[in-house]
Amino acid sequence: MISTILSIDDERDVTDLVSFHLTRAGYSVITAASGREALDTIALLHPDLIILDLMLPDIDGFSICEILRRHEKTARIPIVILSAWATNDAQHLGLELGAIDYLTKPFSPKKLVERVKHLLSLRESA
Repeated sequence: MISTILSIDDERDVTDLVSFHLTRAGYSVITAASGREALDTIALLHPDLIILDLMLPDIDGFSICEILRRHEKTARIPIVILSAWATNDAQHLGLELGAIDYLTKPFSPKKLVERVKHLLSLRESA
């Protein structure tokens, strides 16, 4: 079964780049450009993994992590933060709020694909 990944970023070029590389790696990729759109998409499609930007126009990525971790249906979805915010405080907070990994922009698409494969394989073996 093909895993579905939700890429959440308000920068279309980022979601296009993420989609291109993950689709080439055999995943189904859906995108959202805002926090509200992301939460609606998650509720409807329940993706296998989420790639999340922190700086979104309405609901920030930290709040999305908190919201998802509070609900039983979404608490176990792996979240990878992909953000230009590269401070140790931001990384610590993101991981504390439930993200399983944190990558900074600019990012290596190859590294992103490798991490996604690894995280999904861990989820399948659990």
